Amino acid sequence: MEDNYKLLLVDDEPDILEFMSYNFRREGYEVFTAPNGEIGFQTALQERPHLVLLDVMMPGKNGIEVCEEIRSHRFLDNTIVAMHTARSEDYSQIAGFNAGADDYIAKPIGLKVLKARIAALLKRNRMETAEEAEANNISESENMGIAINKELFVVVKNGVSISLPKKEFELLALLMSKPEKVFDREEIFYAIWGRNVVVGDRTIDVHIRKLREKIGDNHIKTVKGVGYKFVSNPQE
Repeated sequence: MEDNYKLLLVDDEPDILEFMSYNFRREGYEVFTAPNGEIGFQTALQERPHLVLLDVMMPGKNGIEVCEEIRSHRFLDNTIVAMHTARSEDYSQIAGFNAGADDYIAKPIGLKVLKARIAALLKRNRMETAEEAEANNISESENMGIAINKELFVVVKNGVSISLPKKEFELLALLMSKPEKVFDREEIFYAIWGRNVVVGDRTIDVHIRKLREKIGDNHIKTVKGVGYKFVSNPQE
């Protein structure tokens, strides 16, 4: 295997866990298992797996709830979540995707097909991560001393680290991903808060104001009636 990927298998059926973990280990994966949702989430935090294969129907904390927890934790931003369940109803799949799942794999499924689906998800994620890293390779000289590292969750201005809450960091990263591009308010809202979150009309403005206080007024410009943009070379 090209990469030593970490897999976390979460299922309340011991036979399924044993069977899958044995076969994925044979493929060269580093495999962790959890018998329920609570242990699954804690294992995800501890091991930082590349992919979680998550059963939906479990007693206690179900797979949908675990997926939501994973998606709410910044240390697991790059973890792939594949839901695995015998339930094939549309509402179950919709709930999984709304919770942030990357794929939905219905039982029963042949082992070879399951392995292929997992490998394809990992390959796609690796390519997207590489493209994102290239797109966000922003140098300090190009952006007036401001550098941002999405992997380490760090912003540095003129050699000084700036601490930002998650949403402010994500907003700055979005604007800096394409300097001079005007991001309209709807685009910003969906990218940072998602389509299923209800927040106040002034939420974006409040976050922009706080960013300006921390990195300087001249880097983020308001385009009236449209949205905001990051200016690479502002006039001091």
